[in-house]
Amino acid sequence: MDTVTISVVRGALEQIANEMDMHVIRAAISPIISEMNDCANGIFNAVTGETIAQGQFGLPVFLANMQFMVQRMNQEVAASGGWNEGDVWMTNSPYFGGTHLPDVTMVAPYFRDGKLLAILATTGHMIDIGGSAPGGFAPNAKDIHQEGIFIPPLKLVDRGVRNEGVMQMVLRNLRLPAEVGGDLRAMNNVFDVARQRLDRVLGKFGEQTVAEVIDEMVVRSERQMRSYIEEIPDGEYHFEDYLDNDGVTDAPIKTALTIRVAGADIEFDFTGTAPPSVGPMNLSRTSTMSMCYVALKHIFPDVPVNGGTFRAVKFNVPEHCVFSAQYPTPVGGYLEVAGKVVDLVFGALAQAIPQRTPAAFFGTTGVFSFGGVHPDSGRYFVSTWVYPGGYGGSHQSDGLVHGVTPQSMARVMSYELTEHRAPVRFERVEMREDSGGAGWHRGGCGSTFELTALAPISMTVLGDRVDYSPFGIVGGKDAMPNEVEFTIDGNKWKPPMRSKVQNLPMKAGDRFRASSPGGGGYRNPLERPVEQVERDLNLGIISEATATTDYGVVIASFTEFEGRRRYLLDAAASNAQRAALGVRQ
Repeated sequence: MDTVTISVVRGALEQIANEMDMHVIRAAISPIISEMNDCANGIFNAVTGETIAQGQFGLPVFLANMQFMVQRMNQEVAASGGWNEGDVWMTNSPYFGGTHLPDVTMVAPYFRDGKLLAILATTGHMIDIGGSAPGGFAPNAKDIHQEGIFIPPLKLVDRGVRNEGVMQMVLRNLRLPAEVGGDLRAMNNVFDVARQRLDRVLGKFGEQTVAEVIDEMVVRSERQMRSYIEEIPDGEYHFEDYLDNDGVTDAPIKTALTIRVAGADIEFDFTGTAPPSVGPMNLSRTSTMSMCYVALKHIFPDVPVNGGTFRAVKFNVPEHCVFSAQYPTPVGGYLEVAGKVVDLVFGALAQAIPQRTPAAFFGTTGVFSFGGVHPDSGRYFVSTWVYPGGYGGSHQSDGLVHGVTPQSMARVMSYELTEHRAPVRFERVEMREDSGGAGWHRGGCGSTFELTALAPISMTVLGDRVDYSPFGIVGGKDAMPNEVEFTIDGNKWKPPMRSKVQNLPMKAGDRFRASSPGGGGYRNPLERPVEQVERDLNLGIISEATATTDYGVVIASFTEFEGRRRYLLDAAASNAQRAALGVRQ
């Protein structure tokens, strides 16, 4: 096919998926979708279920999960008599291709002239899904049903007629039925938008041409991904890391990955990983596979996302481990475990292609949710926050400062909106000095923020990376760990599980402070140019102690202005000191 036709049709299909994203974001009621963009949409092959196009505004964690969900839903629907025009199926089962219970997926067929041509899917994070903790993140959960209402695959809309009984059954089990109901309706309506746009594209280019372009898109993505894999030296690369605890048992959880590369094929083998956790630090097998794709996309970002992107990858995920959760294992901490998959991939591939692979990112989504009855309105409120941190340094650059997690990429909630909806006040938000790992290219800094309760609230925190810091690679230093602290009745207090606590009662005046990790450093910090160390020092990214100890520089002088120091380094003395240590500049 000619390149112009391929580019135009592919662009049209991707634009439809983007428009689906924006429709859900703009029509949703809850800020977790309308502000944080915690959703995803896509178009899928009607026969194979493979991804054709996925919106660019949704979350990476749904990259392949939605494909797995569509493939499983196709089987479920076939067993129930097949697709009809106007049908919509819904589920939030993490064992069926989902992630955790707050993420609800809807799947619908696209017919044209009576012929099934594609499957449409949308996923959105519900601001509350019931369960034992507001927001659906329950670090003490030992069972999936303690985390919220479990929705098996069921038909929400039958030939265009919505089953109001099913909808009410779901909504009446939640704390915020009006908000969640509005979000579900926004997601349901996105299918009409997609059908209208697909009709226009097929009407312009014809069914045969569009089908040929889709086939060519998939072939090209597979070819491109395999070409990158071929650049990785053949061999076996192993890496291990740990989760702090599972929220119930205070013991580290071992995670392990062996990557095998042979020509244009790559295998991810998670043998050696700990058994399923008692608490919610578990991940479904499909989410584990999806996160491997996310990690590969970070390393090879220019490969377009479709079914072909995933064909070169093989998996061995043992059934009895934290990366292969099965019913009724809780999965509320899935974002922490999903981030660990990315870390494992980075750690293993850094041994093979360090020029392409970054050091560890900050490694925790650090979700905190709080709820209660608002003293002004008398209505229940729920707010869910994820805090950002630093990305790892790489061969190309320093790590990103104050970034959101690569598995989620959900935007940070507006502080003002949170204060408007809930009785809290943010006291400070600032960059966390020294939190990034030192390196030739340093890790990005994390953040510190603090809020005060203005009325009684119930606070839940589900994070990680306190006991095991984000790692540096090829000689780079580790980053600072996560830190969570409360001030209750004027007394400072840290949870026994460090970054995990459920339904902690806070009164007016009590405070919560979180300091997220930075990213790991890349290469020996003594190789970092002196002028860059001087800039970092003056920007408050690193401290005087880190500059002299980790970076080996000599401070010539400093001046003080408005409580801050302005440093001047002695480049000649610094380079001489480094040379004495055997480091070439």
